[in-house]
Amino acid sequence: MLPDLPRNAPLRTARDSEVHVQGDRHRRGNGIPDVVLGGQDGLVNVLGVVLGVAAATSSSRVVLVAGLAAAFAESMSMAAVAYTSTMAQADVYESERAREFRHIRDAPALERGEIREIYRAKGFEGELLEKVVETITNNRDVWVAVMMAEEHKLAPVDRRHAARVSLIVGVSSIVGSLLPLVPFFLLPVRIGMIVAVVVAALSLFAVGAYKAHVTTGRPSRSGLELAAIGIATALVGYAVGTLLEVQP
Repeated sequence: MLPDLPRNAPLRTARDSEVHVQGDRHRRGNGIPDVVLGGQDGLVNVLGVVLGVAAATSSSRVVLVAGLAAAFAESMSMAAVAYTSTMAQADVYESERAREFRHIRDAPALERGEIREIYRAKGFEGELLEKVVETITNNRDVWVAVMMAEEHKLAPVDRRHAARVSLIVGVSSIVGSLLPLVPFFLLPVRIGMIVAVVVAALSLFAVGAYKAHVTTGRPSRSGLELAAIGIATALVGYAVGTLLEVQP
């Protein structure tokens, strides 16, 4: 049996390391970061496009054609990027993991010393520290898992999730992209611009508030920040359209 742990120095087991690098399953499983990424990016980018085109022309048809083209191109691009970036993260993790196994094989004393320093920094010392080091280094899989989590700060990535992430980001992007287009189906261009900005601001506020509600932070502050950043970015498109206004 291990001696009593020093205060403020909890022992992290292999299971704890796995949970640490993977994150809270409940929160990661809901896909909130992917929804926010896709929805915000799609909405802001397409809003910028339609505001720019609307500022340059009074044709609702032109605005809708440009907005729809941007919406679907943006969504496909976001989905592809989400897929390739997830696969790239998996490649990085596997490469580093293989390198750690080689280091343990070729220089076990050095790697054992790194484990010792990691847990000494956490407050372990003396006999307890040596027992912790011995426990971890007795199993190479555990040893490497701890090194990946503590030294490299890398999380394992399941390649099977790449398609799911891509789908979530792509669908969120297309939904977000279409929101600022709806007013132009129903209203004249100038009124549609105002309504599109209001719809976008409210949507971004709702996304930001919900994100804070299910994670951490103040919903009102998070909502206002997301809305302000999104609208400020989209207004750049309006400024460009105003400068390049097409004369009838």
